[in-house]
Amino acid sequence: MAVTWTKNETFDGTRVQTMPDPDNEGETISETLTGIKDMEVTFTEDATTPNTTHTRMVNVCFAADGAYDEAATDLRIAEVAAGVAHKIALGVIASAT
Repeated sequence: MAVTWTKNETFDGTRVQTMPDPDNEGETISETLTGIKDMEVTFTEDATTPNTTHTRMVNVCFAADGAYDEAATDLRIAEVAAGVAHKIALGVIASAT
């Protein structure tokens, strides 16, 4: 069983969060969050029908100088993918029916 993953955002230390405006129906409020240390990743396992997908936040990795380390983050995401595959195999994470 192979689990692939897709980063749903590009890490730059910020995230724009959009939510409904409670005072104006149909409008949204955007807020930029800074100091973010994670990113949203979607994991997909294609041995099931329909494919099982699981989206979660994964902590990013930083180099010794404090800079974002994309290669180390990719390794971290691969480790999380192995855990997601195990949980799918156990039935803890299942495809929506």
